Amino acid sequence: MEITTGTERLDFERCYVVVQSRDRRFDGVFYTAVRTTGIYCRPSCPARTPASRNVSFHRTAAAAQTAGYRACKRCLPDATPGSPDWDLAATVAGRAMRLIADGVVDREGVSGLAARLGYTSRHLSRLLTTELGAGPLALARTQRAQTARALVESTALSLTDVAFAAGFSSVRQFNETMQEVYAATPSELRGRRGGRGDTTGAIELRIAVRTPFSGRTLLRFLADRAVPGIEVAEVRPDGSGWYARTLDLPHGPGTARVELADVDGVGSSYVPMVLRLDDLRDTAAAVARMRALLDADADPVAIDAHLGSDPVLAPLVVRRPGLRVPGHVDGVELAVRAVLGQQVTVVAARTAAARLVAAHGRPVTTQVDGLTHLFPDAATVAAIDPEEFRMPRARARALVGMTAALANGDLALDRGPDRNDVRRNLVALPGIGPWTADYIALRALGHPDVWLPTDVGVRNALAGRAPVDPDRWAPWRSYALLHLWTSLADVPADQ
Repeated sequence: MEITTGTERLDFERCYVVVQSRDRRFDGVFYTAVRTTGIYCRPSCPARTPASRNVSFHRTAAAAQTAGYRACKRCLPDATPGSPDWDLAATVAGRAMRLIADGVVDREGVSGLAARLGYTSRHLSRLLTTELGAGPLALARTQRAQTARALVESTALSLTDVAFAAGFSSVRQFNETMQEVYAATPSELRGRRGGRGDTTGAIELRIAVRTPFSGRTLLRFLADRAVPGIEVAEVRPDGSGWYARTLDLPHGPGTARVELADVDGVGSSYVPMVLRLDDLRDTAAAVARMRALLDADADPVAIDAHLGSDPVLAPLVVRRPGLRVPGHVDGVELAVRAVLGQQVTVVAARTAAARLVAAHGRPVTTQVDGLTHLFPDAATVAAIDPEEFRMPRARARALVGMTAALANGDLALDRGPDRNDVRRNLVALPGIGPWTADYIALRALGHPDVWLPTDVGVRNALAGRAPVDPDRWAPWRSYALLHLWTSLADVPADQ
């Protein structure tokens, strides 16, 4: 079953079939609004299926709210993974959604969002309303309401703290919005489910993901590359465990810790996360960046079905269903680490990054053992004498040149710019080749269709196999790449 997406209208008949079957795969892809009740639901809502004459379908929760509907109290339609379309198509709307989730509208206004995307405010509002059924202010309002509901129901924060943590400008605006969206006051939402948490500044949340979810493989990838000072991980004997890292957020530093394990089945599940933030206004940004790190909006069923039809990839997909492409919380950090990792082993790249953090990172105090620094920002790295780096001189100059471009705004890696433009700008820099540019697109920009034909790991994984045609794996070649890299871990150490 496919649902028409992108700039085209949702196909009513197909959407209604999904609702009749309560297909959980489409939660977050579209929303069902019921005229007779005035509510909107996720497609898998367990309530009785409404008559087709009484329903309409919407691309976003904001569109349903703009049309006058409130969120269903039974299925909580906003507690779903985001649409995988945003990363797949990477349209203006998709890029806008990622920036809105990061809190750009709350911090910089609609004009700031439009400037990042290269449009006027009026034209951007028209584009988003046409494609998503709601403008940037309505989309940001929905984002604030979703963040607030999660904080109300899962933490012990005061409701005033919740209001400002979610991005509302006043407690009155917070109360009015929650009443409109959920038909309940914040106090009623807290009383219904009971806020929990502690008083030490920890915010306990859950990140919604589609299943299956190969959390153990994701953890292993992150743990192998964890840089002392900014990252720490623990892998248990069964392969599950946790990963934590520092976050350099718009209003101050923070830390995030996630529990990772495999989750089977088809539908959605949750990854537990604990945030500790210097400024509660960074809650939405921290959640958005950790979602990107975990590739939380991927559609594993569609990806596995496509790649699993290939004879080379089929056994790998069976072995690790729901494999994710690890994203990143900061494009600058990822880009610097990509250059440090050129033509060296994973261990050597991690050592070089740790040396950079120890010498130039910003010290922070955290409650997680091993997390002591923030990664140095672009301006800091750009100011380092190339002779200081223990690497070939040309690569050191390339690193300094790239970070200078990032520091002065000539290059941005925040998922706002067009991916093709970013790649062109990267390879135009001295010393930045296709491998580095594509690896940055893979992890910093969340590109689902990156292929690295010259990568040593790819060549080793394909050695001795039948000839392959990577073009057949599009538009999911990034996931094919991760399957091939991960398959090398299955080879005995003496091979």
